[in-house]
Amino acid sequence: MIRITDVTSPANPVLKSLKALAEKKGRRAQGLFLAEGLRVCTEALAAGHVPNTLVFTAEAEQHPLTVALIRATSEARRTSLRVTPDLMQRLTGKDNAAGVAAAYEIPSTDLDRIDRSTAKLWLVAENLKDPGNFGTMLRTCDATGAGGVILLDNSCDPFSVEAVRASMGALFSRQVARASAREFFQWLRQGPAQLVGAALEGRTVDYRQHRYQAPCFLFMGNEQSGLPADHAAQCDALVKLPMRGTADSLNVAVCAGVLLYHALEQLGG
Repeated sequence: MIRITDVTSPANPVLKSLKALAEKKGRRAQGLFLAEGLRVCTEALAAGHVPNTLVFTAEAEQHPLTVALIRATSEARRTSLRVTPDLMQRLTGKDNAAGVAAAYEIPSTDLDRIDRSTAKLWLVAENLKDPGNFGTMLRTCDATGAGGVILLDNSCDPFSVEAVRASMGALFSRQVARASAREFFQWLRQGPAQLVGAALEGRTVDYRQHRYQAPCFLFMGNEQSGLPADHAAQCDALVKLPMRGTADSLNVAVCAGVLLYHALEQLGG
């Protein structure tokens, strides 16, 4: 039996709890994060993730993919809300709000859940601050078949609205872990791994000259300060991208993309 609740008031308690997911405090309290868009929610369902709460407009309900989401949510005895376009706009904070949004359970980000043997390439990011950069990096992992992103130290929240939007559904297909740098280095050396840092100085070689070996962990530094010297010292190799113009470095997500595709080509991906 399909169960749908019509909501027309912003005071609805379920809708208010979903709105709270825009803040880290709300996500932590509820153990949920919000994803937007029919495509993203459909990809989540295909990966086995059923919404904890599904929200959609009457117009979006006409799409067969929305119908499939409603059915799956109902079969799992979870909540489906039909809302007005105005309430969807309030929920997402976007003028051109998508007709579908959903709350999902935040998965474990324990480093021990990462199985390094499942992919040839992984990204590691130290003190990454911009959630947009994280989302773009995770999306590029999906595009290249890389396993996912390991966030170190005081990196951004991977389940923030901005990060989820930028990842375009990659949160449901790639792995995400969080750890301190100390925990990561200890874990890394417990199995096969090549740690390759992106750097501007030190014992660097052109990224095209290095021989990448799987499983390879591409280590990206903070957007402003790059890799700390003690972290660079832990790397098996340091590579750099040649800069032909006046800029001294690339955006960290762009740099990660270049390295992923080059390493993938070399590893026969």
